[in-house]
Amino acid sequence: MKLLRNSVLFVIFTFYSSLFSQETDNSIKQDSLKVKRFSIGVRIGIPTVVGGSAEIVLPLFNNHFAPFVNYSSFSLSFKEVETNLSFIGFGTKYYFGENGSGFFISVGRNTLKTDIIFGDLLFVDNTSLQSFIGSGGTLLKINTSDIKIGIKTAGAFYFLFELGYGIGKIPDELKFTATSNGISDSFIEEVPPIPGLGSNGVLFGNVGFGLSF
Repeated sequence: MKLLRNSVLFVIFTFYSSLFSQETDNSIKQDSLKVKRFSIGVRIGIPTVVGGSAEIVLPLFNNHFAPFVNYSSFSLSFKEVETNLSFIGFGTKYYFGENGSGFFISVGRNTLKTDIIFGDLLFVDNTSLQSFIGSGGTLLKINTSDIKIGIKTAGAFYFLFELGYGIGKIPDELKFTATSNGISDSFIEEVPPIPGLGSNGVLFGNVGFGLSF
């Protein structure tokens, strides 16, 4: 009798466990199929290093299009060179699926502003012909048009990976005038090694994660 009771309890427990598991799986699948209109998150990679992002899936054209904006601000140092960078990008993604996730292609515009300070500039006083080492800087502004491909997972918590390239005019050197100790001088310096910045454009490679709702 005890064995029969335990067997019945085991069958009932197994049945309800299986039913609960199926309902949970169905709930997860249904949740992943729902369109999450808004997404906010964090991006890590090049050239932004670490930044934020936001996008909205438009309720038009079967949820294929999603305008986005990315922003980042950070500082980097290279020996005697300090850079303070700010990055903003915007554009539109096209999701191949109809639920605002999965594979996508995007096009956009980006602006990278960099305050560059050189700490080892050689200033020459043309009056006294004396020289000294001082610091000075200039602003580098780069505008690019980019195309990227990537994938974004569905659900309330998403992961994202994207890769692309931005085309723009990238200078090989910087020409500027700096002042130190009351002495002004003209300089020509190479552009410091900014992550992802090449001679013809900017490489984009990012991973991201965040919330969709």
